[in-house]
Amino acid sequence: MTKLQLRAFLYQLGIFASLFILFRFLVQRYTELSGFWVPFVAFVLATFIGPKFQAVKTNDGEKLYMKWVFSKNVKEIG
Repeated sequence: MTKLQLRAFLYQLGIFASLFILFRFLVQRYTELSGFWVPFVAFVLATFIGPKFQAVKTNDGEKLYMKWVFSKNVKEIG
């Protein structure tokens, strides 16, 4: 695992975890769902809304890219 692949994994994990905690709180507080459904809905929402990071090998070397559901373009990071 290269340095950029590790960075992409950590970005993905950190953003997913923060979105999951936020959505779990919001679903539990503002819906009538209980039990298994609260973390399940939070997981689906965090997976869908969170940006996706990927390290790609190009001719110029390895680069880190981000794709988000709210933007049409793939953005290069750093």
